[in-house]
Amino acid sequence: MSVNVKGRNIDVTPALKEYVEKKITKVTKQFKTVGDISAVLKVEKGNHIVEITVPASGILLRAQETTKDMYSSIDLVVEKIERQIHKYKTRLMKRKYSNFADTAVPAPAPAAEAADEGEFEIIKNKRFIMHPMTPEEAILQMNLLNHDFFVFYDPDLGATNVVYRRKDGKYGLLSPELK
Repeated sequence: MSVNVKGRNIDVTPALKEYVEKKITKVTKQFKTVGDISAVLKVEKGNHIVEITVPASGILLRAQETTKDMYSSIDLVVEKIERQIHKYKTRLMKRKYSNFADTAVPAPAPAAEAADEGEFEIIKNKRFIMHPMTPEEAILQMNLLNHDFFVFYDPDLGATNVVYRRKDGKYGLLSPELK
């Protein structure tokens, strides 16, 4: 495991780098495998922003915090990561002692009509590594990241699927098929 600390509009001093490494290493000791941790320290309009991404044991933990002091931002973002880890571990324990087979994933909502004809502009293209997981694990990962949807590979079906959070608070599963 290595901690990559980068600065934007700020020089990352050895003391800052050591502080980030010390705080995040203490938190990630709970995982068997931890990938390369990314920490980005930024200063924008007097605000000190810290973003940390931790790939650990098949999950991705990510948090961001903004304050007027860099060390405070680091402390708060590490606390967020700790809460995510606690949330993840708690859900794993609940899952271990409950039967997810009884939990039905609702059918996906019908596709919406296409938007007006015209130009569509893609403003961001993101590449990512998909790990094989069950729909329940994907929902857990989606909730950890605080996203509304999550793309994953289901090894049982041998296909890429999407879980999403519905407006009613329940979850949907999209299983595409080629025609």
